Formats: sequence, C-alpha cells, structure tokens
Amino acid sequence: MADAAAAAVDDRALVALLQEMVRIRSYSAGGEEGTIARFMQSRLSALGLEVELQEVQPGRFNCISRWRGRGGGQSLMLNGHLDTNPAGEGWTKDPFGGEVDDEFIYGIGVSNMKAADAAYVAAVQAVQRAGIRLRGDVILAHVVGELQGGVGTVHMLARGVRADRFIVGEPTDNAALTLHAGSLEAELTTHGRTRHLSKMEEGVDAIAKMLAVIPALQGMSFTGPDRPDYRGLRRVGIGVIRGGLGPEYHDWRPSLLADRCTIKFSARYGPGQTPETVLQDIRALLARLRAGDPDLSADVRLNQGGQRMLMGPFEVAADADIVQTVIQAHDQVTGEAPKVGAVAPYKFYGTDATHLAQAGMTGLVYGPGGKYNTMPDERVELRDLFDAARVYARVIVVTCA
Repeated sequence: MADAAAAAVDDRALVALLQEMVRIRSYSAGGEEGTIARFMQSRLSALGLEVELQEVQPGRFNCISRWRGRGGGQSLMLNGHLDTNPAGEGWTKDPFGGEVDDEFIYGIGVSNMKAADAAYVAAVQAVQRAGIRLRGDVILAHVVGELQGGVGTVHMLARGVRADRFIVGEPTDNAALTLHAGSLEAELTTHGRTRHLSKMEEGVDAIAKMLAVIPALQGMSFTGPDRPDYRGLRRVGIGVIRGGLGPEYHDWRPSLLADRCTIKFSARYGPGQTPETVLQDIRALLARLRAGDPDLSADVRLNQGGQRMLMGPFEVAADADIVQTVIQAHDQVTGEAPKVGAVAPYKFYGTDATHLAQAGMTGLVYGPGGKYNTMPDERVELRDLFDAARVYARVIVVTCA
C-alpha cells in the first residue's frame, strides 16, 4: 500500500499548489496569515477533510484539518507553519513569484516552510488517489506564529488537538532531526560615564566595555550535561548592537563617550539546561569580568519582544517507531539512508516539535529545503520537494493504515 501511495504523488499539482502558496504574502506577526489560512481551508475542505480555523490572535488563524480514519489505528499529525520571514535585499527573483526552473522553486517562505506544508497536502491526496482506507486519523496542522516561538501550535494544543505521532516538516534537507537546541533571546547592556573626548580619561566608555564583553560571551562555556551531542548545541549569536547617550541611544554627538551600549543576542542550549541556567551562566561571566575591571557595569535579561514564547530543546529516541518509519520511507524513496540525529546546521533550529513533545506526542523533524533558507532567492530543490511528499505519503500509510 505504501508503494501505491508514493507512486500516486502528483508532482505537477504539488508545484502548482506551492506556487499559489508562495504568492500569498504571510509575513509573521503582522496579522497577515488570515488569507493563506483561508486558502488552505478551501483546498483541504475540497479534499473532504474536516477543517477548523482557529483565531490565535487578531487576523492570525491556524488551519487544522482532519482526515478521519475508520478507527483502531494510530493518528498522525503533520505540523507546519504558514508564517514567513520578510524578504530582504539582494533578491534576483520575485519573492512572491513562485518561479520554477529545472532545479528549484523560488520564493519567500518556500523553504521555511511552505514546501513541507504543500507536500503534506500532496501526500494526503496521493493516499486518497491510491484508494487506501486508513484506520487512524491524519491531522494537517497548518499553524501560525512559529517565528514567535510557536504561539499557533501552543494555541492548537490548548484547544485539545493531539495525535499519537507527528512530523514537523521544518527544512532539514530531508534529514531526520531527532535532537535540536532550545532557543532564547536576550539583551545585555553595558553602562558607562559620559565625558567629552577632551576629558575622556575621566569617563567610562560603554562601547569599549561592550567590546570586551562580546568575545567573552561568544567564547564562554555553559553549564549542563557533559554529553558531546548536548555540548554541540550550545552557541551564541549577536544580531543587534546599539550605543549612544541615554535610554534613547542619542547618536548625534559622537564627541561624547557613550554611556549605554546594548546587544541583542540569541542563545542555543540543550537538554538539561533552561533559560534561567543560561542567564545564571552569563551573569557569572559578567561577575568574573567585573573582578578584573571595576569600571564594568552590565546587566542581562531575557528579551521576549521578538520571540514571544520560549522554545526549549527537543529530543526523541532514534529507535522510536515514527523515526524508524521515516528513515525506512526515505530509504525506499531515495535509495539511501537519511542523515539522522543532531544534524548540523538544523540542530540549531527552534521548532514546534518542542511543544508537541511536551504535550506527550512522539515525533521528529523532517522536511524539504534548508540549504537555501533565510537568504535572498530562497529556494527548494524540486527533487527534495517530491521526495518529501512521497516519504510523507508512505509514513501516513504505515502509521495510520
């Protein structure tokens, strides 16, 4: 039956659906996802699925679709987010064009993660086309707000939606990701004492102090379990720096020493750690730096302005049945085994798999795209897209039939 389902995937229809999805702008956090949620509702209702729109925040809707089985089988959730990053500079393709060539399909959000969202639909259609009757339910959870830490999936779980097994199709280039980091955002501020450059010896330059903190922060060791795969998840990336005068960071008088400098950074951490233990480690680092520099004044705090929920680490046993099912399906579709485990760079993602696992569900992260994610001319290899749809179709049959 799994062979029949995989063979029934319609590549042309999959590409056409994904093109339509790319052409619907659905930037995250701006209330834009309503249009694409209603689009998915229309498409999935036409396939005979029971579809519910859940308003997570004003104008932001999850589209939760259920294909009911006849009973007595395991249920499977295919979870993916509809919200995307914004398109930046440097594109040579129309970010909303859905352009296709011999190798790729292009567009903002096509890798992260509308390709998987479309492949889910293609997989369900293929199983239907093959005439296979399932015992367990299949749930397509097209959610919003993953880029704010998973607000859509958390809302869905609060509404009682569950399945026995899950796949989150984040772009792993079709690797089977069984371990990934937790993600937090924080900001650290150094405080100085302003003086005119003619009297700079009397002042304390907050920017100079930050320049001493940054390499120490980037090179620090975090406490936690001493497993190599867990240690390999830990890193810090600095994305924003501001310096100037006062809380407004006035920058129009550069002849005055800055009395405030702030960085915003993201940290990745592993199982056995928490945001609180990460903050404790950073505060201990600052205390050590202050011991060698009495003029250093600095504070650090979690920043949940851009990421409104924290995403903890995710881990599933490599011998879990759903993991083995995906591995076998991938091998049958591609003729080779996928990469499995804490696969870089995907192990540094935060994903909704964390929330699903915390709700008692068992699953993994496996999806098309990744190499060309979060960059100008974002794109997905067509071969990976088609392979993922066939893998999903096989997994549906093996898990739910």
